[in-house]
Amino acid sequence: MTTTAATPHTTVAVWPGCAPRLLSEGVEDGASYLAGGGYRPVPDADEFLAEVDRSGLLGRGGAAFPLAVKLRSVRDAARRGRDTVVLANGEEGEPASVKDRWLLRNRPHLVLDGLRLAAAAVAADRAYVYVSDPTAANSVEHALAELDTKVLGGLTISVFTVDAGYVAGEETAAVRAINGGPAKPTDKPPRPYQQGIRRQPTLVSNVETLANLPYLHQHGAAAFRTVGTELSPGTFLATVTGGGLPPVLYELPHGIAVAELLGVHGISLKRVRGLLMGGYFAGLLNRDALETTLDHESLRAAGSGLGCGAMSVLTDDCPVAVAASVLAYFGRENAGQCGSCFNGTVAMAAVAEALRDGVAETEDVERMRRWAGVLPGRGACGTLDGATNVAASLLNRFPELVAGHLDGACDACRGGAFRAMRPYAVEEVTA
Repeated sequence: MTTTAATPHTTVAVWPGCAPRLLSEGVEDGASYLAGGGYRPVPDADEFLAEVDRSGLLGRGGAAFPLAVKLRSVRDAARRGRDTVVLANGEEGEPASVKDRWLLRNRPHLVLDGLRLAAAAVAADRAYVYVSDPTAANSVEHALAELDTKVLGGLTISVFTVDAGYVAGEETAAVRAINGGPAKPTDKPPRPYQQGIRRQPTLVSNVETLANLPYLHQHGAAAFRTVGTELSPGTFLATVTGGGLPPVLYELPHGIAVAELLGVHGISLKRVRGLLMGGYFAGLLNRDALETTLDHESLRAAGSGLGCGAMSVLTDDCPVAVAASVLAYFGRENAGQCGSCFNGTVAMAAVAEALRDGVAETEDVERMRRWAGVLPGRGACGTLDGATNVAASLLNRFPELVAGHLDGACDACRGGAFRAMRPYAVEEVTA
């Protein structure tokens, strides 16, 4: 049989006992958002920056970089007399993630309010919402049309749409696209905060990250920290796929146990063979993951990462075959600009596919192990690092399965290996 993505329609769910900050029922409009306290008067920039710093808000796009540091870097450029720009990055490149599309489609005013606050903090009068989903783009355009110009306080916001692609959401790819080039990454430095759109210092921030700012503005850093952990405060959006169940988008407090989440999701822990973490980027985890918690520090200590918050559960699917499909995806989706990346991803995919099909040799596996050790950091973006994470995690966390495949002994793959162009992709979003 051929295994494809789970049922594409997704539902949303909040965690018991944790009041939602980002998810809501239905699609918001401008009037209801204003009536609920949205678009409050812009705060003093220095005071708001200090509050963001105290909150410990980390980026939700994958890297978990402190937002306050990004804001200050661009704010400092404004103080030196330079014009600045803000970009809300909603080009959700990870196929297994759906959070940003959901927010843009269902809570566009929350995102725009956060973008407005970020722009005020860095003294920007120009902002962009960068997307590849046409429905999300239409939602934001409609939301902008609902707003009185006074609400934005002189801020000009444009929606910029690109073709979807794994690399298109990388921050330098977004800047390059808006500047008139292809949506492909560029070498760093300079980074966007140094020189971005129109060569101006540019804050590039993920849509979910910005969507946290209105809550922070209204309730403050202390309230923001009432859930989550010390190093990973607040809630985050987690797209959970796999296990034969429809996708669900959860809003979770950081620190929830993986086993507890899967129990609520309805998957028997006895069936779990492993997890694909952070979309595709953070690689595979084996059953040891059931003992960890969903926060940056715990997953980093486990040699993985929370990334964009997407988590795919492996039950009947063989991790070797899943890794082969993910690596093949990286081989197709890389930007084709860095030799180490487009050669390395294709080569690792070829070994993983041969291993899945029972025709790999020990020497092939050793080559993949060597590539996974020497290739990280050699590309202009994180694509090659994501591929090496998948390869290394397969070899290190599933050695018995790898050895079994070398002997042709995998019953799961013999019965019909997992094959998917976009493993665990969530194709559609419903409220």
